Amino acid sequence: MKHAPSRHRRGSSMVEAAIIFPVLLYMVFGCVDFGQFLYIKHTMQGAAREGARAGSTPNTTNADVTTAVGNSMRAAGYLPAKYTVKIRNAADTADISVAQSAGTPILVRVESTWSTVGVGTCRVLGLPLISPTKVVFGATTMRKEG
Repeated sequence: MKHAPSRHRRGSSMVEAAIIFPVLLYMVFGCVDFGQFLYIKHTMQGAAREGARAGSTPNTTNADVTTAVGNSMRAAGYLPAKYTVKIRNAADTADISVAQSAGTPILVRVESTWSTVGVGTCRVLGLPLISPTKVVFGATTMRKEG
């Protein structure tokens, strides 16, 4: 035989739900934010790899590298205003010279801030998990071919 719940326990499940629901919601949106962060980081890493690959071939310039990065980022839906491209060689200059010798390392770094590229679903709720100033980047180094 079932007993009816006592009078003082009737609202306890509503109170428990009211306490747990915001925590659960925050966890779900946090997972979405971190998933998007990893997707963007992976996209930038791939774009940096494409740029480094373009820069490693003989007779390439910074424009060739920037074009390769731009094509990769555009395919993922990111406009050039949302990220920056840094190109360096072993001498730490920002110019990839056609006359560089084979074996010279070429570093390509694609970066942006989280507030520029991320939606930040938790930020919309007023509880940012990832700082808006967090730098999201991808970097790749390849040697110049001969």
